[in-house]
Amino acid sequence: MRMMQKMGMKVDEIPGVSQVIIKTAGKDIVIEEPSVTLVTVQGQAMYQIAGGRVLEAVPTAPAETGPLESDVQLVAQQTGKSAEEARKALAEARGDLAKAILALKGQPSN
Repeated sequence: MRMMQKMGMKVDEIPGVSQVIIKTAGKDIVIEEPSVTLVTVQGQAMYQIAGGRVLEAVPTAPAETGPLESDVQLVAQQTGKSAEEARKALAEARGDLAKAILALKGQPSN
């Protein structure tokens, strides 16, 4: 251990880790009850994950929740339109408040 310290290497175990998730474009790799060690060398941090049960899962898309009610109220207030019109404009603008307001005011949003 002292030799590692002389080389500028610091090793610390991270206690209490119950799960590590590695997200990739096609799947999630879940490691249950791993041993995780933080290794720091010349200011660079590296995490070493060892042991544990490995599971692979295909991520699911989050459920569409729609715009926040506070956003709907803001757009409705700024444009003088109904909450339903504001909600529809926010959905069409994919949540972009400025685009929704400009659309309801009849101005181009670029």
